[in-house]
Amino acid sequence: MMTEKKNNTALKILIGVLAVALVALTIYTVRFYNEEKENKVILQKEKAAIENELNELIVKYDEAIDENEIMDQNLVNARERINRLLDSVKDYDANLVLITRYRREISNLKAEKDRLFRVVDSLSAQNQRMAMTIDSTQTELSQKTRLSDSLQTTNQSLANKVDRASQLKITSLRGEGVIVRNSGKVVENDRTRRIDQIRTCFTITANELTEAGEKNLYVQVYNPENDLVGDKIPVAHDGGVMVYSAKSSVYYENEELDVCILANTVEEKLLEGNYKVYVYNDAALIGTASFGLR
Repeated sequence: MMTEKKNNTALKILIGVLAVALVALTIYTVRFYNEEKENKVILQKEKAAIENELNELIVKYDEAIDENEIMDQNLVNARERINRLLDSVKDYDANLVLITRYRREISNLKAEKDRLFRVVDSLSAQNQRMAMTIDSTQTELSQKTRLSDSLQTTNQSLANKVDRASQLKITSLRGEGVIVRNSGKVVENDRTRRIDQIRTCFTITANELTEAGEKNLYVQVYNPENDLVGDKIPVAHDGGVMVYSAKSSVYYENEELDVCILANTVEEKLLEGNYKVYVYNDAALIGTASFGLR
C-alpha cells in the first residue's frame, strides 16, 4: 500500500514537471514567433528602402544620360548594373546577409556615381565655356549675311562630329594583380597577399581621324572600399585637378596599339573583392572595367 502511494506521488510530481515544461515551451515558442515576425517586418522595410535608393539612382542616371552625350555609354553601363542589382533585390526574400551585401553594393554604386558625375560636371563646364565662346562668335557674325550664318552653323556641327569621331578609343580593357620577378618578368596573380602591382592592359583602336603623336594616358584603380590604389598622382586639367594611380605616355600612329600600365600597391590597400579601373586620355574618360582579387 505504501509503495502504491509513493508511485502515485512520483507520477503526480512527474506530471507537474511536464506541465511546467510544456507551459515554458509554449511561452518560448510564442515569443520566438513574435520576434521572428518583427525581424521579417524590419527586413522587408530595409529591402523596400534599398529598392527606393536604387530607383532614385536610376532616375539620376536617366537625367544625366539625357543631358550628356559624351558620357552616354559609361552612364548607360552604370545604370544597367543598378538595374541588375534592383532585379536581384526584388527576386530574393529579405535576410540579414543579403541586406548587408546590398547595402555594400549601393555604397559602391554611389561612389561610382559620384566619380562619373564629377567627370560629367567637368566636361559640362568645358562645354559651357565652349558654348559661351560660340555664342560670342555668333553675335559678331550675326551682322553678316544669312548665308554666312548658315555656313558657320553647318561648319560648327561638322567640327563637333569630327571632334567626337577623333577621340581616342580603347578595347579589351582589363585589370589584374601581378607579381614582378627579379628578372623583370611579370606574372599574373589574383591573391592579395602575393601581388606586387596592379596592371591595366588595353588596346588603342586604329583611327585615321585621331591626331598622331604622343598621348598621355592615366589610370585610376579603386579597391573594394573605394580607396584609390597606386601613387596618387595629381594632374591639373582645364576642369580642375584629378588624382590617378599611375600614368604613361605612348606614341600613337593611328594604328592599333597594345598598352599596359603598372600601378604600385601597398599591402593595407589590397583587399579581397571587386576592383574598378578607369582609363583616361588626358581628362577624357575612355574606358572602365572591373576585376576581382582573392
